[in-house]
Amino acid sequence: MSGKTSVVGLASWANPPTSISTMPKVHTTPALHLLQWPLIRGLVAGPYDPHTLLQLEMAREPLRMKAPKELDLTNATIYIRNFFRRVNVWYACVNPYTWSRYYKTAVSLSFREGSESCLVLLVLALGCASHYGSISSVSPDKEAPGLPYFAAAWDLLPIVMMRNSVPAAQCIILASAYLFYLVRPLEAWTLLSNASLKLQLLFGNPSRVPLQWKELSVRIYWNALLYESDLLAELDLPHSGIVHFEELVDLPGGFEEEDDEEYQEAEDAHGEIASETEPVGHDELWYFLAEIALRRLLNRVSHMVYQKDSPLTLGTLGPIVSELDYQLSQWYESLPQPVQFPLSRTPVSNSVQTALRLRYFACRTIIYRPYMLAVFENEQTSLDPVVKECCRRCIEATIHQLENITSHREGHLPYLWQGALSMVSQTLLIMGATMSPTLSALLPPADQVDRMISEVVAEVERYAHLAPSLKLSAEIIRDAEKRRQICLRSTGRCT
Repeated sequence: MSGKTSVVGLASWANPPTSISTMPKVHTTPALHLLQWPLIRGLVAGPYDPHTLLQLEMAREPLRMKAPKELDLTNATIYIRNFFRRVNVWYACVNPYTWSRYYKTAVSLSFREGSESCLVLLVLALGCASHYGSISSVSPDKEAPGLPYFAAAWDLLPIVMMRNSVPAAQCIILASAYLFYLVRPLEAWTLLSNASLKLQLLFGNPSRVPLQWKELSVRIYWNALLYESDLLAELDLPHSGIVHFEELVDLPGGFEEEDDEEYQEAEDAHGEIASETEPVGHDELWYFLAEIALRRLLNRVSHMVYQKDSPLTLGTLGPIVSELDYQLSQWYESLPQPVQFPLSRTPVSNSVQTALRLRYFACRTIIYRPYMLAVFENEQTSLDPVVKECCRRCIEATIHQLENITSHREGHLPYLWQGALSMVSQTLLIMGATMSPTLSALLPPADQVDRMISEVVAEVERYAHLAPSLKLSAEIIRDAEKRRQICLRSTGRCT
């Protein structure tokens, strides 16, 4: 797709009906809550507090880095192109049409001060990161790709963060994006919280956001809301309050293309003049808009199904699940062709479609997951055809996420940590299903399930060195699989 993207024709998923779409303060969505379920709790060595992952991340050693004395800009052009082709699609928060002026300003300042320098350094860091693929494939004893650029930007951030401006919030969002890449969720949350407070201050009065920053401020807002929601789905963190502006902030509508001859030439890393007759990239919004709508739906699922203080019975659950599933189907049917993915097992080469497909099936899984718990608690509930059919749908969606586990790497830049925890949740669910006579009959053949679980265990173990929360997650499913195999060989079921 080229040129500016319009929201015209995006149908209902771009403007969902007003409803509860905030992440509840107390909910049971996170992975470790499944360890308390019948059948699954028999597969783990001992009780795990759902707050364990947060405690591990809080006790983690701080990120240590030192800005380089001199930046290596040899491959700057490659990294910048990579950013606009492979990174900006996830965040949509850097305007490709005005990029050259930012780069020119940063070069004139020798990348040593100002929000422009900070922005360019963060773009280089993320572009370099995307150039080398998933961080899980980088040797633990090697420096993370892009870290020197990030360290240089980090030196500028304290002054930038003192400003209550849209460019300051933009830098903070990009810095948190790189911390997500490093699998530093708590540090990313710390920065996101700062950006959220700035945005709440700015949006408190329309006059505080200059006209030229309106569109960028909208995109920064949705980034902050999306990634705070992702973190709140897994960790018991304080809410920033940014969600209260959700119904007041517009959806992204496209950056305006600019034709300013003053910025047709940009000084490159070597002090030469490079012609910039074409923008460095295009403003692509399809994924970003689709993700906004799906994240809001995921939040509604957590709010309506998983609130601790509002337990549901099978009778009250039915209409809610039907409505949520309908909304998910509407979201899918209204996806524009460039990002609509096949629901079948057809391979997808497009990373955006792959990421959206995984998110779709994750949402469908958690919509129907309460029915699995009902059967885990009482096998007799599966005699109800509705319950059994809902369990089948849950298992089907879960299998779709796990059957080609390496596809998760397509979205590793923004989603490695959350994707890994999602894998763990779905795998525990399948493990528990194998211990249920009724649910095991809904699964693929046993050897196929065993192979799938083994692949997930191996994949999550690849990530174990990246974060203490992922190390624990890898240990949990590895040990659970050992216990499951012992149980199946002996009694055929754990209790």
